[in-house]
Amino acid sequence: MTSYATSSAKAEMSELRRLKGLLPPELQSWVTVEGSTEVNPPIIRSEEIGKDQVEIQIDLVKWDNLAMDQRNLLFWHEVARIQNDTIPKDGWEMAALAIGLGGAVGELWVQDGLLLILAMALCGVSGWRLYQKNNGQKQVIELVEADEKAIALAQRFGYTLPNAYKSLGSALKTLIELSPNKRQRSKYEARLSALKKSANKARAKSKGNEDYDE
Repeated sequence: MTSYATSSAKAEMSELRRLKGLLPPELQSWVTVEGSTEVNPPIIRSEEIGKDQVEIQIDLVKWDNLAMDQRNLLFWHEVARIQNDTIPKDGWEMAALAIGLGGAVGELWVQDGLLLILAMALCGVSGWRLYQKNNGQKQVIELVEADEKAIALAQRFGYTLPNAYKSLGSALKTLIELSPNKRQRSKYEARLSALKKSANKARAKSKGNEDYDE
């Protein structure tokens, strides 16, 4: 049992090192790759862990169910999100909204007009940022843009364009099958639909000389 656990731990560390090597050189000094320690985490996600420092977190148990090429393209998708600056920021908005609402109630009590306006402005800004962060359509657009950039990153690391499309398409199909969450599954489906359209455009542009079918 101990030998199996040791072997598993070594395999996980080896995979994390391999993924670290898939980072573009310009990101390697400030992006780290770690196994997630949460209960039932997303298969892969990025998080700011400090000023100018981002961590890509992998659920290594779920990750192990994917083929190597699928892993690579999902990893580059996350890298693309970091490059596009679309990963979630520090959650200051909820705190600001709470402070603003508390301030607004307090100023209504003491009837200080200027402070009431400032408190309501704080509520407005934080509320708008929360809306933008949770806007489903905006999230899908950002995810699709990251997929396009992941395809380009794959080519940078030696993939042909057809194989990059196939690998990412296959990965998204697997995630759709494995995802029990309907909302998350719909995002994967939207990404896969956009990816197919993009692949068809690329195939048409190459005059049918390459096979881009997922």
